[in-house]
Amino acid sequence: MAQKTSIPKGTRDFGPEEMAKRNYIFNTIREVYALYGFQQIETPAMENLSTLMGKYGEEGDKLLFKILNSGDFLSKVTDDELKEKNVLHLASRLCEKGLRYDLTVPFARYVVMHREELQLPFKRYQIQPVWRADRPQKGRYREFYQCDADVVGSDSLLNEVELMQIVDTVFTRFGIRVQIKINNRKILTGIAEYIGAADKIVDITVAIDKLDKIGIDKVNEELAADGLSEEQIQKLQPIIALAGTNDEKLSVIADVLKDSEVGLKGVEETRYILHTLESCHLNNEMQLDLTLARGLNYYTGAIFEVKALDTPMGSITGGGRYDNLTGIFGLPGISGVGISFGADRIYDVLNALDLYPKETVCSTQVLFVNFGEAELMYSLPAVSACRKAGIRTEIFPDKAKMKKQMSYANAKHIPYVVIVGENEMNEGKMMLKNMETGEQSLVDTEELISRLS
Repeated sequence: MAQKTSIPKGTRDFGPEEMAKRNYIFNTIREVYALYGFQQIETPAMENLSTLMGKYGEEGDKLLFKILNSGDFLSKVTDDELKEKNVLHLASRLCEKGLRYDLTVPFARYVVMHREELQLPFKRYQIQPVWRADRPQKGRYREFYQCDADVVGSDSLLNEVELMQIVDTVFTRFGIRVQIKINNRKILTGIAEYIGAADKIVDITVAIDKLDKIGIDKVNEELAADGLSEEQIQKLQPIIALAGTNDEKLSVIADVLKDSEVGLKGVEETRYILHTLESCHLNNEMQLDLTLARGLNYYTGAIFEVKALDTPMGSITGGGRYDNLTGIFGLPGISGVGISFGADRIYDVLNALDLYPKETVCSTQVLFVNFGEAELMYSLPAVSACRKAGIRTEIFPDKAKMKKQMSYANAKHIPYVVIVGENEMNEGKMMLKNMETGEQSLVDTEELISRLS
């Protein structure tokens, strides 16, 4: 019995219609990035594990896909090491490379390797797949595309402001109503100091970052398991539950963090970003969310997350400021800030809300029907003229029944069909049919091109 063919869980095939939709997403994002002066780069799918490990926190490291060394990968491993079954140790011995987990760390590596060629500030965008050994579920895949934009070599908060404008512009073009959430890791550090758990900042951010997924009770259980006292956990609760306008929340948290220099710095940065954006007249709401943590360890300042308002879905865009990432690779003192659009989740949101423009899935504009050799030879000059005019044109390759050719046009969502028979050839014309309305009209090549253009 033949083995059933399949693909790995958490991955997907995309057919022509799906690819047309995905390219609509990529092209929209690419166009907006270009409006703000970002330039495109690409990096390899695999990186040295030394580049990736330790940049995403302990949980992130566990989700890295590791690649076995080529050849006899067991040659350098002793029998004792195999018997110990220490998975992390064995992985370090068996694997030197891994699939990239995101595009930010490879970008930091790129900046360090190419620093002599770059004009700072350097604004790059990158649209490529990433891989995470996560448990597949709705909206969460093991292979998915990210569409990143980053600015390095500038400390200016204007970069954060422009990135939020990019987010707003992209989702306005898509027609997706979103809420853009903002917080600051400095505020979170100040909160950790306020509750007397400054040494637990990583544990706190990892835990509260799961608030939407597991709820407050489970978050509190995780904080307790991480070593926070009941008093510290209780002191955290009013801050997590803080409500009101952005200005009201900023005023309250500024008072709470009045003795924390780093916390007040975070409040000041957040206030600047929010107040500057008010003059930009965004179409979508900016909300200060003090529970937003973005679990990745490299964030040091403003952090962002975007949620769709009209359909249930996790974060569809995220990002933030990172001051120290390139320092890990030997180039200290270069600050960066970036965002990442989750193309696969945006794809699902656009599908759920039926927001794709009609022309997105229409790859071919006109199909010439093929009734035989004479009709084919008569049609070919018009086919060539249409293509030269930039009209996406097909001619059915085989002589076939009209019903079959029309079914082909309908299946491919081709809006127009050209029919050439004996009568049309005698008149030196073609019959143009609108597949949506059924309307038909006799046209010559010039009229055909005019109609379809």
